[in-house]
Amino acid sequence: MINDETRRKLREMSMEEMIFALDIQNTNNAYAALPFDDRIKMLVDYVYQEKYNGKVKRLLKHARFRIPNAEAQDIHYSERGLDRELLLELSSCQFIHNNSNVILQGFTGSGKSFLACALGRQACKQGIRTRYIRIPDLLMARDEAAEQKQGVGRLLKQYSNYKLLVLDEWLLNDLSDEELHFLFELLERRYEESATIFCTQYKVEDWHARLGGGVLADSIMDRIVHKSFRAYSGNLNMREFYAKHA
Repeated sequence: MINDETRRKLREMSMEEMIFALDIQNTNNAYAALPFDDRIKMLVDYVYQEKYNGKVKRLLKHARFRIPNAEAQDIHYSERGLDRELLLELSSCQFIHNNSNVILQGFTGSGKSFLACALGRQACKQGIRTRYIRIPDLLMARDEAAEQKQGVGRLLKQYSNYKLLVLDEWLLNDLSDEELHFLFELLERRYEESATIFCTQYKVEDWHARLGGGVLADSIMDRIVHKSFRAYSGNLNMREFYAKHA
């Protein structure tokens, strides 16, 4: 039985899980017959799993996914025309470790956000700091940050530090020069350092014009398209599909 002083030290080290596991072992006679090494292994396994589960839970909450319950195993493939092999490869999250990008392109309602959130959840389960945000919300945050001293710089630093960033509604609206410069700076900081998922209705061939068609458009695209996986989000309107099968 551990004494109060030991409990205090464990709490100071944020080891509440260890206290709980030790109490279970001390109140269950079945553990008394086990070798010391086995009991220690079981304690470590329990604490590790609890710490891991807590970390994943925090990562998922902080990611702010638009579809928080999206799971890779729940992706609907039938009659949709998805590249199953590619999506399974992306679900391994190796593209994140390689600092590559993913472009999810398709018409509105085709399930781009679900696919992106499912991949993002896979990243969180691997302990990867992830953030989801719609481009209109990001640009709104930029406008608010511009009213503060060094606010834009802090915002860029924040979104540069996520190992995986999901940008939904990419190029949905026309962009001002200030917004283009902001996105360029963000992508420049993330280039070769992290991974980004772009959800867009527009084919890559149309991006240059929607980015203004100038040198800045060249620079933005140069930091995205050359090291990216491209996945089509399918031929079905998933909102309509799920409404019919609700």
